[in-house]
Amino acid sequence: MKRVIIHGDGMADWPCPQLDGKTPLQAAHKPNMNLIASRGTLGLVATIPDGMPAGSDIGTMSMLGYDPRRYHTGRAPIEAAARGIELSPSDVVFRMNLVTLSGENNGALVMNDFTSGHITSEEAAVLVGDLARHLGTSEIEFFNGVSYRHLMVWHHGPSGSRLTPPHDITGKAVTDYLPSGEGAERLRELMTQASALLRDHPVNRKRREQGESEATSVWFWGHGRAPSLPTLESRFGATGAVISAVDLVNGLGRLAGLERINVPGATGFLDTDYAAKARYGLQALERHDFLLLHIEAPDEAGHMGRPDLKREAIERIDELIVGPMLEGLRKMGDFRLLLMPDHPTPCELKTHSNEPVPFAMLSLTQLTGRGGGNRGYDESSARSSGLVFKQGHELIGELFRNTV
Repeated sequence: MKRVIIHGDGMADWPCPQLDGKTPLQAAHKPNMNLIASRGTLGLVATIPDGMPAGSDIGTMSMLGYDPRRYHTGRAPIEAAARGIELSPSDVVFRMNLVTLSGENNGALVMNDFTSGHITSEEAAVLVGDLARHLGTSEIEFFNGVSYRHLMVWHHGPSGSRLTPPHDITGKAVTDYLPSGEGAERLRELMTQASALLRDHPVNRKRREQGESEATSVWFWGHGRAPSLPTLESRFGATGAVISAVDLVNGLGRLAGLERINVPGATGFLDTDYAAKARYGLQALERHDFLLLHIEAPDEAGHMGRPDLKREAIERIDELIVGPMLEGLRKMGDFRLLLMPDHPTPCELKTHSNEPVPFAMLSLTQLTGRGGGNRGYDESSARSSGLVFKQGHELIGELFRNTV
């Protein structure tokens, strides 16, 4: 049996005035998602345990069947795993965003853009390379990533720092959110040194001339030590693959023992090649039993506060990924497909929230059988179903159960 999770990052939302009081899922034209909901099992799943932050690291870990309260050590260590960065038990790794800080709030620095205008990977590589040359030591190492997403490793460093995700403070003065606690003085010093180096960097000068956001500083968050997870094959006896343009998801896939599939044109943004992800996913299923297919675009639209773009991303996922995946799986024989996000990203908040998210699961028997209701795949319909998985990491057991 083939088993697939289509992971629409941050698809869930709140009612949006711009969409006449509907959520993007409710407003989107998505016949394939609605087919899964009407023919299959529809409900809510709590991906974020009480007291834990509503992040993709927590939500995706739950989605893959790992209890975050047991296995989560931080976001950055998962991204380090995706890049093959070896960590000793005493090392601490930090997510390092290239960000745009500006003095717009009574002279205080404001988190103007946590992506530096979605800086290109080529530009970022130059900046991070210079940071590594000028600020790197035997204790501090910088690792280049994709676009604005990078890592810093503090060898034998402290893990008790109190840090804030930059996407949680868009438009806010950063003074109250700078690093505090253990190791904070060193982290703030690195941020100050980085700002000085970046201030008149040729990459930033060029972006300034072109009217684009500059990478004026670095921002540390999501830190932790290396985790250890049992593989999905050891738990369920199935080999698998992961498709994502985001290090976090690829890192969890690697820790879970999945093969990473690189898809040309996968960007981790709204312009990603949706159709290519479906094609490469079906090819991976020719040699594997399980696939995690992740699409970041809805989450990015939520962070931008753009319900129109989120609706558009959902419609592209439905047409270019869900539809072809259903058709391809049907030709392969018995399957079970799970559709869900890792958390809501309400456009009103421009960041994540922690309420349960809608899921829909469909098998070949349900797809080819008669009947099915008229319900759609959205937050309200899932809530009305009355089915709730309060322990999010338990839902994967339904995906891998042997009976149809």
